[in-house]
Amino acid sequence: MAVKVAINGFGRIGRLAFRQMFGAEGYEVVAINDLTSPKMLAHLLKYDSSQGKYALADTVKAGEDSITVDG
Repeated sequence: MAVKVAINGFGRIGRLAFRQMFGAEGYEVVAINDLTSPKMLAHLLKYDSSQGKYALADTVKAGEDSITVDG
């Protein structure tokens, strides 16, 4: 059974935590809390100036009030 995780803040550390947990077994990211628009959050996840382009960047989609990765 996966541990359901919510990320409060999607800055550099929040995005790094997401990248690690999304590909790891035993975790399910169910929510991300941030003041920034989903469109901007999706862009920041796709293209990080320190970490480079996200491996699943082609699957990142921004909705009106959500982002979806590999889904």
